[in-house]
Amino acid sequence: MGALLNAYSSNPALTVIFGALLIFVSLSEFSGLAERMRFSGPIAWLAGAVSGLLGGLVGNQGGIRSAALLGFDLNKEAFVATATAIGVVVDVARMPVYLINEGRDLLNFWLPIAIAIVATVVGTILGKRYLVRLSQKAFQRTVASLLLLLGAYMTLKGVGFVR
Repeated sequence: MGALLNAYSSNPALTVIFGALLIFVSLSEFSGLAERMRFSGPIAWLAGAVSGLLGGLVGNQGGIRSAALLGFDLNKEAFVATATAIGVVVDVARMPVYLINEGRDLLNFWLPIAIAIVATVVGTILGKRYLVRLSQKAFQRTVASLLLLLGAYMTLKGVGFVR
């Protein structure tokens, strides 16, 4: 649904809200507040639906997905596996939308797309080797740090400071 609406809604306020949410999640993780706010039951389903819709609207699913997954008590391997599985399902669902709306334009970017695919495979292999060496706490802090950077970027983008 978010991918469909993305084509019709380019709203800087949504980008700022998205960025602020990522910053909040990141700071909650660093402060320990996140440990007291774990998702379960209907709240977990709602968090998943809202994160998917907002991620699709803003066009950045990975960041909001990671923020939502921090709300669950997952070990680092389960976190990465869950994020990857969700990403594959989301991409399979939204690719037809993007192909219909922008298929011809995507053909012009075949080389960057091919490079991105190769980089993803190489990054996955290297990331797996790095993940086993990282403690659970260091992993959570790394994710929180990346969310803080992405949140700051998205907020600045939303207010027009960066393109």
